[in-house]
Amino acid sequence: MRMTPVDLRVTASFLAVAFLAAGLLGALQPATRIPAEVIQLTQFGPALGVGVAALLWPRRVRVLLAGGPARSGGRGAVLILTAPPVIAVSAATYAALGGDGRPTPPDAPFALIAAAQLLGACAEEIGWRCLLQPLLRPRFGPLGASLAVGAVWGVWHVQIFAQHPLYAAAFLTMAVSLSVVMGWALDGTGTSRLLPAGGFHALINIGMLLFMDEESGAVTPMVLFGLSCLTAAALWTWASARRGRTAESAPAPDRLTAIMEDAR
Repeated sequence: MRMTPVDLRVTASFLAVAFLAAGLLGALQPATRIPAEVIQLTQFGPALGVGVAALLWPRRVRVLLAGGPARSGGRGAVLILTAPPVIAVSAATYAALGGDGRPTPPDAPFALIAAAQLLGACAEEIGWRCLLQPLLRPRFGPLGASLAVGAVWGVWHVQIFAQHPLYAAAFLTMAVSLSVVMGWALDGTGTSRLLPAGGFHALINIGMLLFMDEESGAVTPMVLFGLSCLTAAALWTWASARRGRTAESAPAPDRLTAIMEDAR
């Protein structure tokens, strides 16, 4: 199934605003004196991209955000439960290799960080998993769309390319792998996608902040985290294939496809 001209325009406008707004907000952050460990203003770039797309194509965006009828069977909860093992395996391996696997206490109150991280993660995920993923799914299927969204999501973190090449490669591996995990977990969950996606994303960010020292640009913890995320993606893909979800890559029966013509 090819993407329609409207789909292409929605995708282009969303991505343009998400990238541009993230850059502007990142430049503005020092003036706000908001610590980056609490929240990064760049995270609101995708939400602004969704807002602009909704102003230009309100019916289409409304349909995309609504998704199809829910048939998740509790996969959103399983998604949330995936984050702690990913973090624990990475931290334990880092400690076994001589790194400091103990949590680094943040300067700001943890409750504030947790709430802000959830807000920022949801501001990202309303764009990545709630808009872009369903835009690409009819054309590429759940796995292909997840890989594409993950690649864009990783490149959107442009600051990683100022780090060591191995760090950047590991970060991109992490982003694509986490996108695959969320893509399988949230496929067919309808309007209930945002909170599981945001919760999972926030837990991953908090785990990286506390255990992995990744903000320093240290290569080893980032590589370990990327490998841990890749393992989780492989397990989710294997489990989804066993359930026969790959046979559902043609979305014609669901509500999203059925009402596409009316939303154009």
